[in-house]
Amino acid sequence: MLTTALTAGALPTDALAAAVPAGSLIQSVDWLAVLPPLVPAVVALVVLVADLFLPTARKPLLGWLSVAGLAASLVLLLPLRAGHRTTFCTTSAGVTSCSYVADHFALAFQLLVLAGALLVALLSLFSVDADRLPVGEFWFLLLASACGAALLPACRDLASLVVALEVTTLPAFALVALRRDGRGGEAALKFFLSSVTATAVTLLGVSFVYAATGSLYLDRIGAALPHVQSQLHVLVAVGTVLTLVGFAFKTAAAPFHFWVPDTYAGAPVPVAAYLSVVGKAAGLAGLAAIAVLGFHSYGRDWGYALAVLAALTMTVGNVGALRQRSDAPHSAVRLLAWSSVAQAGYLLVPIAAAGAGHASGSGAIGSTVAFALIYGLVNLGAFAVVTLGGDRLDVYQGLFARRPAVALAMAFFLLNLAGLPPGVIGLFGKVVVFRAAVDAGLGWLAVIMAVNVVVALYYYLAWTAKLFQPSPVAAPAAARRGLPVALGAAVAVATVLGVVLSVAPQLVLQLASGSLFG
Repeated sequence: MLTTALTAGALPTDALAAAVPAGSLIQSVDWLAVLPPLVPAVVALVVLVADLFLPTARKPLLGWLSVAGLAASLVLLLPLRAGHRTTFCTTSAGVTSCSYVADHFALAFQLLVLAGALLVALLSLFSVDADRLPVGEFWFLLLASACGAALLPACRDLASLVVALEVTTLPAFALVALRRDGRGGEAALKFFLSSVTATAVTLLGVSFVYAATGSLYLDRIGAALPHVQSQLHVLVAVGTVLTLVGFAFKTAAAPFHFWVPDTYAGAPVPVAAYLSVVGKAAGLAGLAAIAVLGFHSYGRDWGYALAVLAALTMTVGNVGALRQRSDAPHSAVRLLAWSSVAQAGYLLVPIAAAGAGHASGSGAIGSTVAFALIYGLVNLGAFAVVTLGGDRLDVYQGLFARRPAVALAMAFFLLNLAGLPPGVIGLFGKVVVFRAAVDAGLGWLAVIMAVNVVVALYYYLAWTAKLFQPSPVAAPAAARRGLPVALGAAVAVATVLGVVLSVAPQLVLQLASGSLFG
């Protein structure tokens, strides 16, 4: 899908060439195309200014304003569903390249990150008050990061991709550090140091690629790489590796995952949910765009390298999840953190398949989008329950007796993550990824993935079983209180969407392939 949808927006057309004269510095901006990431940025500024004037009693209104802004951004994706809008374009030597392309690939990932940010915002309406987080700062940082995450999938030059990635990541440092119990600062520091390292590696790789090709546009890099002078081959190879490694940091791929467990455990739970879905999706979108569109001529090399990375990532993540003890502090969040690492390995499989098997590249990227949408939905649902129930595994024993609806929803999310019925969409997502690996001739990777899926069944089913076991102690007063409206809405939305997609799982693949946008 990426090789067709992305290229359709980035290749020169007579209309684009006429609209953007060669050498012209005057740009005609397609404001409708850029509105989905622009609206969260504008609302973030409004929240920041309003926080200065609103009395403390009225500051919860900032949360609802943020929710409304993210919902508006989602609605603004509808006029773009044709998937053929471009802006910020330049023409050189008769070739028109665009920095921003609202194609089907970009729209699918924008749907994921904006919907994910909206669900996180609903969780945060409860958590900001419960954890006594600074209201204005929290909502400003969340919206600013969501702006970068929505911008990144549509970027088609390396400079814009790096800037968008940093706009996504920099506010996330502060979001992690907002927790006031002492763990937030340590978690933010680990996150910061790993991200700074990743950014430095990425920038070094980008500079090498630019030095060899003379361009930052992905389509021009893709066209220039096969014709690079022989003395620059080593420079290009090193630049390609460093650029992809930098984005692999952002997706929490092993061995670049070391920051994930401590960062998730130290952050407020909604922020951990945000990083596990929205932050990961942004890094994944950038990695897919750069690899498939910019470095496609080296597809065999980076395809097999990503395949090894995917196998290592899913294995390390599952081993880490198996080691979590029920009575350990923050064990529920840590288990979801290690599960997130393992899921990153599954997400890398179709991208690796796109490089290793060029003929199936378009379908392989569609598989990545489909699995990312499924994973994002059920993972956010699981974090929503953790926001309510607590961050230790042992507190979930007997949850069905205390909150039957919440326990059933959590069981549904965990079974989807495991890929077991009635979690049909979870099983569907795993099958889609398996097929991408097999079609690309990566049978050995499919076998490793199958083994890891079986290993993951243990900790997912163990947590599910706890929900229906007798509670060892009387339920605390907090567990008997009514379900907060915003938190209940987040759990309900994730559950209803999961059930709908379980009935009609083909909708996910249709969305990923772009047929629903066209």
